[in-house]
Amino acid sequence: MKIKIISVGKLKEIYLVDGINEYSKRLSKYCKLELIEVKDEKAPENLSIKDIDIIKNIEGKRILSKLQDEYIIALVIEGKQISSEELAKKMNDITSYHSSNICFIVGGSLGLSKDVLQKANYILSFSKMTFPHQLMKLILLEQIYRTFRINNNEPYHK
Repeated sequence: MKIKIISVGKLKEIYLVDGINEYSKRLSKYCKLELIEVKDEKAPENLSIKDIDIIKNIEGKRILSKLQDEYIIALVIEGKQISSEELAKKMNDITSYHSSNICFIVGGSLGLSKDVLQKANYILSFSKMTFPHQLMKLILLEQIYRTFRINNNEPYHK
């Protein structure tokens, strides 16, 4: 199984890099993991809706250029909220009935373009709360790791 995570922006915070490296190492037992960072656009304060759409579209084109034949899960606040157990079942179903390649997409600070959302097979939300997109990448990796532990009936703290 291959898991790809496409995220917008370069991760700079050392504590997040350390966490991502730790979960990447843990996940190597279960899957081939590919982490792709696409360049983010500068987004000054007080952007118009039109300017926000322009930036999301530029970032969206960069994301779309990295997609291949895979099951695409986009992370956005408006997506479907599910439990860790439901995510485990979803990923098991995807690999059983759709594809052994899953791609998660984490947008930048302004979110994802309509084109990226239309390309997605599933729209997922981790919460109604807003998280920094850099932190979301770490949370996502932890949940993917938890999914493999659940699907393999292996213990993991609750």
